[in-house]
Amino acid sequence: MSQLKKGALLTYLKIFLINVVGIVITPLIVSYLGKDEYGIFNAIGALIGTIALLDFGLTNTVVRFIAKYRAEKDREGEENFLGTVRILYAAVSTLVVISGSIFYFFIDSYFTKFNAEELRIAKIMFVILVFNLAIQLPGMIFTGICKGYEKFVFPESVGIIRYILRSLTIVCVLYFGGRAIALVIVDTIFNMLTISVSAYYVLVKLKVRFKLHKFSKSFILQIFQYSSWIFLFAIVNMLQWKSGSWVLGAISIPKVLGIYGIGIALGTYYGAFSTAISSVFLPRATQMSVNNASGEELTNMMIKLGRLSFIILMYIFGAFLLYGEQFINLWVGGGESAANGRYTAEECREIYMIALIIMIGYTLPLLQAFGNSILEAKNKLSFKAILYLSFMIVGVVVGGFLAMKYSATGMIIGLVGGWMIVQNVMNFYYHHTIGLNIIRFFKELLHKVVLVVLLVVAVGYFINYIPGDGWFSFIAKGVSYTLVFAVTMYTLGMLEYERELFRKPIVSLLKRK
Repeated sequence: MSQLKKGALLTYLKIFLINVVGIVITPLIVSYLGKDEYGIFNAIGALIGTIALLDFGLTNTVVRFIAKYRAEKDREGEENFLGTVRILYAAVSTLVVISGSIFYFFIDSYFTKFNAEELRIAKIMFVILVFNLAIQLPGMIFTGICKGYEKFVFPESVGIIRYILRSLTIVCVLYFGGRAIALVIVDTIFNMLTISVSAYYVLVKLKVRFKLHKFSKSFILQIFQYSSWIFLFAIVNMLQWKSGSWVLGAISIPKVLGIYGIGIALGTYYGAFSTAISSVFLPRATQMSVNNASGEELTNMMIKLGRLSFIILMYIFGAFLLYGEQFINLWVGGGESAANGRYTAEECREIYMIALIIMIGYTLPLLQAFGNSILEAKNKLSFKAILYLSFMIVGVVVGGFLAMKYSATGMIIGLVGGWMIVQNVMNFYYHHTIGLNIIRFFKELLHKVVLVVLLVVAVGYFINYIPGDGWFSFIAKGVSYTLVFAVTMYTLGMLEYERELFRKPIVSLLKRK
């Protein structure tokens, strides 16, 4: 099996682990830290994520340039590029430290709803994480080099091992009385270990050299011209997932930040399942675009990808719509009293609403993930980037106003409203500029599937009458819903090629036995 295929399989395994372990470990962290300290943990993480933008898209740029120099067999050019990037990363680390130092003196005036002890914890965590980021960003160059050399197995394997060991360490630290500060120290130690191992592999095994043969301002400009659009999308991503936390951090108590953070986490888990499936087909989609496939051919592929994602997403969305609140109450809730740092039924309902709103707004972009690869292949990302940035800023502002009255739920309504406007505008752009047949896309996307989803949700509503509110009741509902969805979708909702895609792995597995 090639490095590419092995790397892809390991990537999917890592996505699965991150989602499953995240679901398992989150209630444990909340229980041990308490709602307030968990909220501080989320808020500081969001702020550090914002400072991480100072990477300026350099990590992805390393992959592109290393691959280019290897294809050209230009060893000196590769060495000079890495020598130049090393200088740029030194500047980035310096900027991180300076930015962090400046913001440190404004923490008291920023977190206006935190008490003295909460501010003390926030400051210590912030200092540790700024140091962490200052070494993490330059260290990411080694991962970029591995990917540029098409050595996908090593970085993905290291990532998986790191995540497993980190999760086990966090459980042990919490068990022995560690708090939020201990958790960020654990993350810092694991980052340093990961960077050290990656550096050894790149420098010793791959024998990569960092050597500045000549310093060129025009070359630096060329690097930043490529990384600028990556940087812009990083800002958009930050506004989507981080901005709500730092807006709420300025106007809310720590507990609200924890509620918002859990809702966001559930929303990202939802997207990961679809992305893992659609990304398998994206290289083929890019190849079609490069080979000047017609608008109808591209639409056909978009429909195939969209329908597969739609089936998976509707299974998850329907289950969460019907049984999500019960799951959250069991997962991080503690009833009306909510002892031991767990959330009340009302707080769990707010988490449920935040996650549900994200899922509603996130579904269409996930179904049209193929469109982004077309834009990239045709070098037409600028329109989407500027559009997203504009409406994300509007979403943050609107969400901030709504948050003053409706707290975390208001914040996410403003942000998701911005996403939905962008995606609808993009549909006009896809149709009139890129040449995709969006009307046919929606007709064929909804064909059969939407009626089956409505039928299953109707049956699922009655499944909800299974008595009890514990884990046994929830599992019984989930199993019943899954059986109804699988049988009904397979027999009534899927097209023949879709049935074959789901049937082939099962038949292959049975033959092996």
